[in-house]
Parts: sequence; structure tokens; C-alpha cells
Amino acid sequence: MIQNEDIFKAIISHSKEYGFIFPSSEIYDGLSAVYDYGQYGVELKNNIKTYWWKAMAQMHENIVGIDAAIFMHPTVWKASGHVDAFSDPLIDNKDSKKRYRADVLIEDYIAKIEEKINKEVTKAAKRFGADFDESMFLQTNGRIAEYRKKIEDISNRMNRALNENDFEDIRQLIIDLEIVCPVSGSRNWTDVRQFNLMFATQMGAAADGASQVYLRPETAQGIFVNYLNVQKTGRVKPPFGIAQIGKAFRNEIVARQFIFRMREFEQMEMQYFVRPGEELTWYEYWKEQRMKWHLSLGIPAEKYRFHNHEKLAHYANAAADIEFAFPFGFKELEGIHSRTDFDLSAHQQYSGKKLQYFDQELNESYVPYVVETSIGVDRMFLAILSHAYQEEKLEDGSERVVLRIPPMLAPVKAAVLPLVKKDGLPEKAREIMDILKQDHMCQYDEKDAIGRRYRRQDAIGTPYCITVDHQTLEDNCVTIRERDSMRQDRIAIEKLPQIISDKVKMKF
Repeated sequence: MIQNEDIFKAIISHSKEYGFIFPSSEIYDGLSAVYDYGQYGVELKNNIKTYWWKAMAQMHENIVGIDAAIFMHPTVWKASGHVDAFSDPLIDNKDSKKRYRADVLIEDYIAKIEEKINKEVTKAAKRFGADFDESMFLQTNGRIAEYRKKIEDISNRMNRALNENDFEDIRQLIIDLEIVCPVSGSRNWTDVRQFNLMFATQMGAAADGASQVYLRPETAQGIFVNYLNVQKTGRVKPPFGIAQIGKAFRNEIVARQFIFRMREFEQMEMQYFVRPGEELTWYEYWKEQRMKWHLSLGIPAEKYRFHNHEKLAHYANAAADIEFAFPFGFKELEGIHSRTDFDLSAHQQYSGKKLQYFDQELNESYVPYVVETSIGVDRMFLAILSHAYQEEKLEDGSERVVLRIPPMLAPVKAAVLPLVKKDGLPEKAREIMDILKQDHMCQYDEKDAIGRRYRRQDAIGTPYCITVDHQTLEDNCVTIRERDSMRQDRIAIEKLPQIISDKVKMKF
């Protein structure tokens, strides 16, 4: 059976070979942790953003959208805490000269313990067969209890040290756990130190008159500083939300795992403004709603899980991640946070502008509390690819690579294929293509044998292939092939637009 690490390598290779993702500036040997989206990648990425935007702004009458600038007044980042506190704990191995995030080294160690638990469950399931009760086994098995206690102790110690900025104890924990450098295999570690993740640049015509500004490390602050503008011009009142999709930039020292962690990435965020005291109710509501959105794509529920934060950010009173089972393990895909009134209160203090709302029903003014949902476009892209990529052996002994991308997100919705390049078939196929491309991204392909063309479309995730043959010229019908089942049906050309639309329509 193909292993997860091999699957991940295959996904990366497939992404480049079929025009989804390219290393940035590759002809100059690339730029670390920066990637370009190719012709199919940009379509999939745009479809993911459209699906999220419609679910947020179109399906909720009290959520509106904005598009804030990347450059913002530098005091914004002072108020938000990013200038003073937006940093990672880094540690170097003296032998390999490699740099790592200290907390990630510890989390990877915990992940290995969790893998041991999974192996115990797998072995027990094989031993007991149909009578196996996984829940009971996890509760009663002594070895698993020891593993869980160890995980809890390590997590508690790490979270306490991170909360208190006790970098000496973080280093000591790495030493106590005998964590080695993945490259050198040694435990020759430096001290842990903090590194600010913001990119700084100069704004101004002359160097002596320039002022330092930052590339935004998140999109949320653009929403907060526009809260009052939107509230007044949009005539909205709490509870209401502001949604935004945009680029963010972080100077990740330890960028890894393909597009999972990059220096330039895109976020889809929604900040939901509510009455103080109601934030935890709305926090639970949005946890449920966001998980429903993910499951609406048809990806199995076991691919997702909630991870509730024990270590909370300085602005939060509740936080959870929706984690996805990537080939390299369960990792954060989306965050849902109850941010209290920290952001608006901080901007009110630093700007001197009142950011309060007068609630006529309560007859009082207050700074709204905020519940945030934040998902990385690139991570969602990788989650879709990770689930969709499959290598199949067919009944006739041949093999195919297929991307089972949800049809509503597929880069190309339908491919129009004349069986041969003569006898009037290309002309008829072009007529069909001209009809379908009015509403959908379609592709015309007449090169190679029909079987090879099917395989190309499977490899880019096209859900439907439409074949025009000699009989088409007689009965005005075509063969439509479905990607996942490879089933072929004969249908009238006049029914094609409605059939394709029904199959690929975004539904919520």
C-alpha cells in the first residue's frame, strides 16, 4: 500500500506536472516557501474562494464583504499587538545549522506518541475483528492510558512555558524528551529565542523621509479598522459580520510541507460583531456552521476534527481549530476564535476614535465583541488535493491517476472531445463547446486516442467528458462520461447545458 509520505510526494509532483502549482521563479532556482498557481490551480483556487464567499456573504443577509489594502498605517500593528508579540520561538541545531520552531519540534514528538496509539488501535481491531469496541479499548487499555498521560504532561508543560515566555524551559523540555535534529540526529541545541514574523518595508520617495510600514501578517485588522465605516454605511447592527479574502505575508523561518506553510498566502476571514456576553453562544454557532461547510463538499467526516485550544491567544476567551487529515497528519485548516472586544478596544485607544455601537434595544453603548472564522485558501487547496488524489487499478489491469475534486470546485467542468479529427466531428464538437463555455470553464481536446484524453481529464479532475462520434451527426446525441464511476450515458445535446449545470452547481 502506498504510504502517506509517498502520497504527499506524488501530490506535489502531480501538481507541477498537470499545471496546478509551480515553484515561484523556478527558472532562477525558485524562492523558498513561495509558489505560483498554474492554469488549473488558479481555477480551483478561485472556485474555493467563490464557494466560501457565497456561503458567507450571499447566504447570510447580515454578512457583508470588504477588500482592505495590504498596506496599513503602522500604528495598526502596534495596537493589534503584532509589533511586540507576533513571533515564533526558534531553536538552532549547532551541528546541522538548521533552524526549527521549538514548539513544532515538541508537537512532532507528541504526534509520534499519537501514532503509537493509532497502531495499538489498529492491532486490536485486527485481533478482535467485528467484536472490537474502539471507544472501550481507548478507555481501558493501560498502555494507551500511559501514552495519553505523557501527551497531557508534555502539552501542559509546553503551553505553560509558551504562555509565560519561559524559553529556557522550552529548551529544557526538548532536551528532556531527547528530541534530535531531523538532519544531524544530534541534540546539540542553542537557546530558544523569539523572531518577529512581519515583513517590514519603506514607504516614501526618499530614504530619509520614508516611514516603515509592514506587509500585513493577517487580513483581520483591515476589517476591524473599517468596522465603523461598514456599520454606518451598511446600516447593519450586531450581530453582523464582515468577510474578506486577501493576501497576507509572514516571514516564516521554518516554512515546510509544500503550500501548507508559506511566506505569501491567502486568507478567507469573517469577523462577526456581537453583543458582549453573547460571544460564546455565537462561537459555538460558528463552529457548527463552519464544519457543515466543510462537510458539504462531500469529504468524509473522519477527515476532520475539532481541536480546542488550551493555550489561548492574548485576545481570546475561546478558540478551536478545525483540523484536517493531511498526508502528514492532522493539522490546522481553519480557526474559530472568540476575540472578545480586544481588537476594537485597542484601535479605539490608539486612534482616539470611538468604535462603539449604541444599542437602542438595550439603551446603552458598547464596544462589540467579535467571533472570528479564519481559513487559509492555500491550506484548503491542499486539503482538497490531498483527498482528491487517487491512484487506481482498473478491472482491465490498467491504472489511472484521478483527482476526485468536488464537481462544484473542479477547475474544468466538462471536456468536449471529438472522437476523430475529421468527418465533421470537430465542427460539431466546437458547436457544443461554444454553448457550454458560456456558463462553465470547459476544455476542447482532439489530440491523441480517446482513452488517453480521458486519462488527461481524470488527472486534472474534470467531472464530465462529452464525446462526439459519427452517430452524433445522425441522432444529435453525445456520450457523457462521469469521472469517478467512468459510467457512460447517451444523451441529447439539447439536454447537456442543464445536466452539466445541475451536476456542478454550488449548493449549500
